[in-house]
Amino acid sequence: MSKGISRRDFLDGIAIGSGLSMLSPLQLLGATVDSERSYPKIADNYPPALTGMRGSHKGSFEVAHALAWRGEKPERYESTGEHYDLVVVGAGMSGLAAAWYYRQKVGNDARILLLDNHDDFGGHAKRNEFHRGGRMVLGIGGAQNLENPGNYSEAATDLLNALGLTLDYLERMAENTPDNFVLGGNLGADMGLALPTATGHKTVVGPWLGYYLGQEGYDSAVRQLPISDAEQDRLISFLGGRDDYLEDMSLFEMYDYIKSASYNQFLLDRVKLSQLSIDILNTRLRMFSGISGWHFTVLEAFSYGAPGLRAMGRLGNLAGSVLASMVDDAVDIRIFPDGNASVARLLVHSLIPDVAPNMNGVDDVAIAEFDYGALDKNDQNTRLRLSSTVVGVRESTGNQVEIDYVQHGAAMRATAEHCVLACYNGLIPFLCPQLPEAQKEALGYGVKVPFVYANVLLRDGQAFSKLNASLIECPMDTFLWVSVAPPVSTAGYQPPRSPSDPMAVFMMSAPTPPGKSSATARDMTRAGRHQIYSTAFADYEADIRRQLQSILGLHGFDHETDIIAITVNRLPHGYAYEYLALHDPDWPEGQAPNEIGRAQFGRISIANSDSEARAYMDAAFDAAWRAVNEQTQ
Repeated sequence: MSKGISRRDFLDGIAIGSGLSMLSPLQLLGATVDSERSYPKIADNYPPALTGMRGSHKGSFEVAHALAWRGEKPERYESTGEHYDLVVVGAGMSGLAAAWYYRQKVGNDARILLLDNHDDFGGHAKRNEFHRGGRMVLGIGGAQNLENPGNYSEAATDLLNALGLTLDYLERMAENTPDNFVLGGNLGADMGLALPTATGHKTVVGPWLGYYLGQEGYDSAVRQLPISDAEQDRLISFLGGRDDYLEDMSLFEMYDYIKSASYNQFLLDRVKLSQLSIDILNTRLRMFSGISGWHFTVLEAFSYGAPGLRAMGRLGNLAGSVLASMVDDAVDIRIFPDGNASVARLLVHSLIPDVAPNMNGVDDVAIAEFDYGALDKNDQNTRLRLSSTVVGVRESTGNQVEIDYVQHGAAMRATAEHCVLACYNGLIPFLCPQLPEAQKEALGYGVKVPFVYANVLLRDGQAFSKLNASLIECPMDTFLWVSVAPPVSTAGYQPPRSPSDPMAVFMMSAPTPPGKSSATARDMTRAGRHQIYSTAFADYEADIRRQLQSILGLHGFDHETDIIAITVNRLPHGYAYEYLALHDPDWPEGQAPNEIGRAQFGRISIANSDSEARAYMDAAFDAAWRAVNEQTQ
């Protein structure tokens, strides 16, 4: 199995490490549509169609919090009488992949149970589904895209191919993605930079990802921003490489500096930028990684595509010029209309075909009707049990594993020959207190990065289409990116046909505090998690309405009449933590916390992106492959 590419890889990161993409105005939503197409009916309590607070929704976290915070769990459990070959804890990408790999190795007769604490499967790869005027409008509820699928390991590629996601199909997906949809991988497309003014946001449109690297036109774009002339001068000099801010250093001193100084300290001390400009330049760092430039070295920030490479003297100017000319080719992205939720749906359908008996696969996965009542039937070998929070996993006498869980208040116990823990690392020490202390300490080291994603159904796209950009960057607002939901005509889905159709706006927020702090990035992500749990839906709704009104109000938008529905997906335990030079040691091979933490414990193995310290879908697949091999060799 090939080793995955880390976000620390310089050129890949410069290419934009997040894997997000952007869309353009609503004219790009005008794909050819079959007006007679019928979409699935909405069943009662169909999770993807629920609005309000989703993601870590009410009922999904209380039992786990009681266990982790207060050591509370039921004293007695009723046996289900069920014994499985494999129980998987967590039905996200790693959990679903583990079930798939296990069945491939053991055979279709293998008895498998997946348990998940949420009312929907997919982990972070969930979808938001709206229905209005006889049409379905899809939005992304979490994980967004396949990034660089051509670089996946052999095991991960085999899984994609089995689901129908061959390189040929992925190429057709690219052809069905509008050229001006930035989040779809078209990074050279126009986007907006919006800053608040007394009369609403002023939005300056252009290929800003190129401008940040000094692409032609950056200076005139900066001149349009509502900031002082002096600050414009400093930004123009910085982006264009007109000054060498490290000219007093030798090459060796420069190298040591960019590996040890934080990016924001460099912007403040050397470039002399204001806090507003620092916030602007930090926006993409925060969206790609969840944390600000105070926690990245200058070199790490460049690896994420942060501006400033041209300010590193002659060599940096040359590298910046080359990168500015190849923004469009920086990263290979493929996106479904509902993000990676379609991949989760393909996996579930492969494991439990009765969930969508009429589905053909990749050609209609986005629109297929899923019967959640078919997930956990007695007569099937693979079962997926939702709203079931696992509170204990241990090897018992008789060479089996006991799994304790709570479902709708009832304390239950099942047994299995093997168990794969595909939940996040931080919970595992509480589920398995018998683990060695060093392993439990390692599992608790990384702190998942929190995010909040919202989808807003608008009555129509008239106002948004007048922005002439698919994505708007908002450095001073709660939601840093405001984008058209994927307008891609693939997997059977047809996006809005014109600005007069209902549309979804996809909004992204990084709640980790962005200001300077002596705390580590892990401490700051904990603070971001606390902020998520302490923020009510009404507060998010108020921010969404205020922000959209300020951006779109000049184009006739009225939030009171134009907003039809809002879904907020909070991900307090979001993306896997990736090590940072300012806060994490350079561990010897095999001694990093994720490597120590993922060690097999008898009949129990661990599979999640935390165990790979990489927040990518292929990391989740690779972890699942490793865990299944541990339990089947």
